[in-house]
Amino acid sequence: MQPLVPPPDSQPSADPDLEILIPAYNEELRLPATVRTLAGHLRRLPLRTALRVIDNGSSDSTAACVDSLAASGIPVTVTGCSQRGKGAAVTRGVLTSRARWTGFCDADLPTPAGAIDDALALLREGRHVVIGSRRCPGAHLTVRQPLHRRMGGAGFRLLTRHLSGPVKDTQCGFKFFDTAATRPLFTDISCTGFAFDLEVIARARALGLSIVEFPVVWSDRQGSSFRAASDGLQVATDLWRLHRARTVRARCA
Repeated sequence: MQPLVPPPDSQPSADPDLEILIPAYNEELRLPATVRTLAGHLRRLPLRTALRVIDNGSSDSTAACVDSLAASGIPVTVTGCSQRGKGAAVTRGVLTSRARWTGFCDADLPTPAGAIDDALALLREGRHVVIGSRRCPGAHLTVRQPLHRRMGGAGFRLLTRHLSGPVKDTQCGFKFFDTAATRPLFTDISCTGFAFDLEVIARARALGLSIVEFPVVWSDRQGSSFRAASDGLQVATDLWRLHRARTVRARCA
């Protein structure tokens, strides 16, 4: 039987087919289990794969944790990103990726690694933006968010429907991209925080890229970094900026 992945010595000589990014800010406790799970799944794929942590200016031992995992034989690298915010980390990761396809997932891995296979199938069909969704048919929530988070999410969806279009779940942290097709999108991203995912979708729609959602299994994890006061104000500012940009584009069309 032929091996599913090229021998280790041959991988550095060729760009990966798929690279998974993990934006991480002070994730030394949750990151090791996520990296081991993802690496174990990627090893079984018949592709050249890469796993990279984007250290989002952590003040704990996130970077040292990744180095320790790599030293133990797990194929993972770390890239620094001094600008705070998941959007900044993912943008840096995509713009520096040499893979044909690039994806990102949250450091606590609320969506099982097996969903990568579903995303790959859609990328192979020629889709440019592939979005894991908790709201399309077939999705399953094993642990739901607290009521206040669900209410906030409902309000967010109502306010942003004109930007998200047919996409039902903009905020699930499990998205994959055709790197070459979406690189122009990421060169002009302005949101670095929680509105980042929405901006990616809005810009992809404006560029006419192919977007598809697919259902995922998802579990809420404790330890969300969202803070209603400070982050809520930033989200409101970002939404105003995105709405204004959309209005300007419509006038110029």
